[in-house]
Amino acid sequence: MTKHTILPPAIALICAAMLWSQSRGTPERPLPDGPGRDAVQAACTQCHALAMVSNAGHTHDDWVTVVNMMVNDGAKLEQSQIPQIADYLAKNFPEKPLPPAVIVPGPVKVTFKQWTVPTPGSRPHDPLAAADGTIWYTGHMASLLGHIDPATGSIKEFHPKTPNAGPHGLVEDKDGNIWFTENFKAKIGELFPKTGEFKEYDLPAEARDPHTPIFDQKGTLWFTVQGANMVGRLIPATGEIKLVTSPTPKSNPYGMVVNSKGVPFFVEFGAPKVASIDPVTMEIHEYPLPNPDARPRRVAITADDVIWYSDFSRGYLGRLDPKTGKVTEWPSPSGPQSQPYGIAIVHGAVFYCESNTKPNTLTRFDPKTEKFQTWTIPGGGGVVRNMMVTKDGSHLAMAESGVNKVALAEIK
Repeated sequence: MTKHTILPPAIALICAAMLWSQSRGTPERPLPDGPGRDAVQAACTQCHALAMVSNAGHTHDDWVTVVNMMVNDGAKLEQSQIPQIADYLAKNFPEKPLPPAVIVPGPVKVTFKQWTVPTPGSRPHDPLAAADGTIWYTGHMASLLGHIDPATGSIKEFHPKTPNAGPHGLVEDKDGNIWFTENFKAKIGELFPKTGEFKEYDLPAEARDPHTPIFDQKGTLWFTVQGANMVGRLIPATGEIKLVTSPTPKSNPYGMVVNSKGVPFFVEFGAPKVASIDPVTMEIHEYPLPNPDARPRRVAITADDVIWYSDFSRGYLGRLDPKTGKVTEWPSPSGPQSQPYGIAIVHGAVFYCESNTKPNTLTRFDPKTEKFQTWTIPGGGGVVRNMMVTKDGSHLAMAESGVNKVALAEIK
């Protein structure tokens, strides 16, 4: 559902991911008759096969969000057509069953506050808990950065210079400027919040799908490049950019952290591996995980430089000690289809989200007791792809992609 005849790989992948849902492998079937059918047929086939629609399933509200995402990406639809199209899609392709959220009681109290972002179909992807207590987020499909003041609830949007940039991951530098990956355009962006001005850094042409950015202690920006199977380094003072290829083909470098010694670690979503990269030589060292079906997607790190990862494909929480290579895993409370995703460390405890439960859960794991506690996310969560702890450690900022919201979870 876009104006482009041939989509860049990253955008095509987003279209597929949003509409393919749980129905992978199901053959294509014709669209049923009814009001809205012709509009769906005409608009959607410009981006993908009709199977991406007919094999999917969503609630009415979720279909509204999906259609708005496609409009943001260039679908030739008028806003006045969206209600009829959503009615048609919800009637003929209703939501399919998801694993139920398993609620595990425990001693910690969590309360949620949420904001609906202004632009429908923004698809908030990553959050940033800024040093000043405010929250930033990337509007992946609406090509924007959003800024929320939790004290007042006011939200301001900023649009990069390059249209359809697909802002994805974001991080704050020591001066309060916001750096982000332009997922659809092979660029790194920088926003100066005081002036609203943007600066862009072009990546080599082969660096498609830049993903997660993070600063090390020296102010060097590291980032993963999922689609190109690469990891990159950008030195802000000079603009120098260098990229290296992951040793494992199609390993899809994804989430990234930096340890106390300035060594970046990343997970390989396309392979059962965690990896580190030497900050000087950029040589990559891989740590194989014991299960060949493991697909770690996001990563967090504790004060002792131990790596924690969310195993999206198997429904596990994993722990890797890089000093010994020892890996320990625990099954997530909601089971093998729960798809653990966004992950962060709060006061030594591991928090992550189960993204494929109905509703999504916020899950806490205490490494000392090896016990879980879970909470349902109000509004459903809509796939929490990433989250970040606030500077004082009292809250978690979360992006809720599928429900067009950003949340702040207070942890007591």
